[in-house]
Amino acid sequence: MESPRVQPTSQGPLAGVRILDLSRILSGPFATMIFADLGADVIKLENPRTGDDTREWAPPYQGDQSAYFLAVNRNKRGIAVDLKTERGRDIARRLAERADVVVENFRPGTAGRLGLGYDELAARNSRLIYASISGFGQTGPYSSEPGYDAIAQALGGLMSVTGEADGPPVRVGNSAADLGASMWAAIGILAALHARHTTGRGEWIDISLLDGQIASLTYLAGGYFATGEVPRRYGSAHPSIVPYQAMRTADGHLMVAVGNDTLWQRFARLVGLPELADDPRFVSNPQRVANRVELIQLIEAALAAKGSAAWAEELSRVGIPAGAINSIDAALAHPQVQARDMVLTVEHPTAGPLRMAGSPIKLSEYTTTVRRPPPMLGEHTGEVLRELGYTAADIETMRQEGVVR
Repeated sequence: MESPRVQPTSQGPLAGVRILDLSRILSGPFATMIFADLGADVIKLENPRTGDDTREWAPPYQGDQSAYFLAVNRNKRGIAVDLKTERGRDIARRLAERADVVVENFRPGTAGRLGLGYDELAARNSRLIYASISGFGQTGPYSSEPGYDAIAQALGGLMSVTGEADGPPVRVGNSAADLGASMWAAIGILAALHARHTTGRGEWIDISLLDGQIASLTYLAGGYFATGEVPRRYGSAHPSIVPYQAMRTADGHLMVAVGNDTLWQRFARLVGLPELADDPRFVSNPQRVANRVELIQLIEAALAAKGSAAWAEELSRVGIPAGAINSIDAALAHPQVQARDMVLTVEHPTAGPLRMAGSPIKLSEYTTTVRRPPPMLGEHTGEVLRELGYTAADIETMRQEGVVR
């Protein structure tokens, strides 16, 4: 059941933490939304003429707003400031003086050229935590290259193991490198906030999309280090566990995860293949891996007797992990997803009732709320500038000059 759960002020675990968000598109905004959902005051600074690039990444629209932008910018206050002007940069510096955290995802060197790099801002605020997200990091021969999710997936090896065995490499269906970098940045910021309690100082966090992709290789890299064999594509299958993949049924496909030999014994009997349970070719997982092609053919022949939903129900009833392969609409409507408040609704001033994916962070003492819908361009500029001490006359002059919106 969808719930608006809108609250005007924060009572979250990060209430009192202020973040200046200089980032745009996905990797930075998703990271700062994690903090906003947990109660931080996130001030999103955008170009007064164009805003965040994703405001124009449409269709699809919700109302007159880009669905892409709306998906990753809730719970933030939005200001529009031209950082190409000296007065605009002064606003950003004054915000950084009062901030706990700055997040930026410019190409390395850009923030420094604007006078908004770590060294410049830390000289004004020694407690400032400054997180930079880029394609390749602040150092190394590729550091000046632009960062794109698809390139990080390609160079980081992820695409080489994604797709069918006899097909071409495939990009993961969401922006896995960007989203991974967002979460690494959030972890780094939380660590730095904790360390600051002891040191009294902030620090610079350097997050790279490519680094994140390499870290995510985990057991794939471990297998290569152990054997020298280069991992390859297995489609939906697992390289080290069989059966653990999507298999054809009478009306579609079913994802099955038979993760140990006990489950295998149960699975073989339930699908009508009891003779395979103790077959020397399949009795243990290493044998099943060695004989995967033959085994999957036998299983799919048995699964053809029923549809995916019927099989999923029978298998789940006896503790064998199985599930239908949901489309996005079906996934969002799943009763478990609904029960966990993973679809929320908030009222947007022009888009109307706005549905969005919820936060996966469940704390016993705090329920994630939608305090604010994603901001209109420059919606909170006057409010934030008044907090910085600017007068109404100052703000109007800067608006007339195009410094702010």
